[in-house]
Amino acid sequence: MLTVTKLARCCGLSRSTILYYESLGLLRPALRTGANYREYGETEVARLRQICAYRDAGLTLADIRVLMESEQRDARKDGRQNHAAAILKRRLVELDREVSVLREHQQAIARLLSTRVAKWRTEMMTKDKWVSILRSAGFSDDDMHRWHRVFEQSAPDDHQEFLEYLHISPDEINRIREWSRKS
Repeated sequence: MLTVTKLARCCGLSRSTILYYESLGLLRPALRTGANYREYGETEVARLRQICAYRDAGLTLADIRVLMESEQRDARKDGRQNHAAAILKRRLVELDREVSVLREHQQAIARLLSTRVAKWRTEMMTKDKWVSILRSAGFSDDDMHRWHRVFEQSAPDDHQEFLEYLHISPDEINRIREWSRKS
């Protein structure tokens, strides 16, 4: 026989969860000791494990109560399985809806991020600002040319993306990249 605390540990739950399940009528102690302590046996452990399995599947406590009550009332195995299957199928449909909603949320967030990134790019940096920063840092025209050449040689795709980020026209980007390759 197990006490409330030992039963809770056995199933990885808190003592208060066991007592809450008892208050809902999902679980009953096998007996009470002379000192009025609850004790649970194999049957109660199996029942609690079934409750945990249903919870792990995302069923509500109300659904679990219906399932557990039908298991007690229905002596025919097929009837119990059909009732459980109906509840589990309903939960599966609910999960499909929840996943669809979450995917819509993902797409909405991705759209917001792409809009924000595009807005950030238009407001934050331009070619003129970048050149001004490099000049303030002491870069000469030759230094900037060397910088472009190294960037083009080591990471051409990133160089292209960076030039686009500066809102440089496609024709000017082509000229800069061509000029960077020749030197």
